[in-house]
Parts: sequence; structure tokens; C-alpha cells
Amino acid sequence: MTERVTINGRGVITIPAKLREAFGLKADDELILETVDQGLLLRPSVSVPIEFYSEERIAEFISDEQALGKLLPKEQ
Repeated sequence: MTERVTINGRGVITIPAKLREAFGLKADDELILETVDQGLLLRPSVSVPIEFYSEERIAEFISDEQALGKLLPKEQ
């Protein structure tokens, strides 16, 4: 599918609705723009949130694992 788009004065490109729908793109989705031999490639980006755990939360994990260990059968 080929579409013609225009870059406005602020550098914004509007992706046509039928392409956004075809690729499941919605407002505030991140895209990656990279140069390739044929020109520019625009593709969806995947962001994975990273969670940092406090010492209290880590202690909770350890406690939960110990409690679970008491419930599981021992290996023989």
C-alpha cells in the first residue's frame, strides 16, 4: 500500500487513517524512523516498562517465595 503524505512546517507527518487502522496505530504510539538503502523506513516501536523494586517490595517477594516453598512438595 503506497500513500503520499506531506510534512508540515513543524515536521509533522499525518499517517492516513487506513494505514493507521491496518497497522493498529493510535494516538501517542511510538514509531521508529530509520534510514535504509531505499530511503526512510517508518515502523512501530515496542516499549517495555521497567519496574524498579524498593527494598520493602523485594522483602515481600522473598517472604512470598518462602511461604510458597512450604506449600510445595519436596523433591525426592
